[in-house]
Amino acid sequence: MRENTVMRFRPEPSGLPLNASPAGEDTGILWCNLGSPDAPAARALRGYLAQFLSDPRVIEIAPALWRPILHGIILRVRPARSAAKYADIWMPEGAPLKVWSARQAQRLSEAMQARGAPVPVCEAMRYGNPAIADQLDGLKASGVRRVLVLQGYPQYSGATTASVIDAVNAWCRKVRVLPEFRFVNDYHDDPGYIGALAQSVRRHWERKGRATVLVMSFHGIPARAIALGDPYEAQCRRTAQLLAGQLELSESQYKVTFQSRFGRTQWLQPYTEPTLRALGAAGVEHIDVMCPGFVADCLETLEEIAMHGRSAFMEAGGKLCNYIPCLNDDPAWIDALAAIAQRHLAGWNG
Repeated sequence: MRENTVMRFRPEPSGLPLNASPAGEDTGILWCNLGSPDAPAARALRGYLAQFLSDPRVIEIAPALWRPILHGIILRVRPARSAAKYADIWMPEGAPLKVWSARQAQRLSEAMQARGAPVPVCEAMRYGNPAIADQLDGLKASGVRRVLVLQGYPQYSGATTASVIDAVNAWCRKVRVLPEFRFVNDYHDDPGYIGALAQSVRRHWERKGRATVLVMSFHGIPARAIALGDPYEAQCRRTAQLLAGQLELSESQYKVTFQSRFGRTQWLQPYTEPTLRALGAAGVEHIDVMCPGFVADCLETLEEIAMHGRSAFMEAGGKLCNYIPCLNDDPAWIDALAAIAQRHLAGWNG
């Protein structure tokens, strides 16, 4: 068996995948995240946003009402604005989320190998490339008969976790002979994940000093989703509670906020940017901000928080705002991810 197998399939004209796994590797891991455009350009953003904002899990508005708004207004204005933001955080290798997701897949493969449970791992994006359908085509063509779908969403939400499952199911509807699937829905309270977050904060404190307040900013969703039964908010708050417990923080030493509001409807509160401004205006001089719900740095963490959020705090009177990076390819996090995968692969791989 080939060691440290990370697959990124690109169908050839013949239909055969590149980097197909060797015969006998019949269990694979599909490591999924949201996605990013292929380039920090308006044209690339237009296609990416059209796919993203057409997902009924993301925008729960009747299509007949939403499509004219999306195509008549949003896709005419937002691509250029978003492209400029992506240009500010673009890495030499590409979009940060894609770069970190690929590295995570590689590190996860290595960690599984070290645990004596080697499986091929490939990263996939819900929107954009590498697409979930293409990666599943490649896994199937390479002989994989069992797929563990593992997502970069520690907290479950219909708009993220369930949307990935929708994409897998859409692929399944077009395939006659299906592999077996298992899905990891969440790991918001997993001890390894919480422990990795705590270690990252402690390392930051050792390097930069400890702030007066630690702000934990999670991606927001419409409040209506919670009223309909989505467990996302409760899981975010549980993650924050467990992390604060490991860090021995009192209730006054940390705040839970929600970012990335879209549209005029009410989303989960308190909102991140107003909270940062309020802290600065109240005389809090030094804060740390982290995004525990994101396992890889991306536009929402690097531009929205590390850049724009910091500016908001400083403009309101704050003196120092340090951003604590996401877990990315941190060894403790990769080990925790491998442990999660190994538990869910039990009975399949061995």
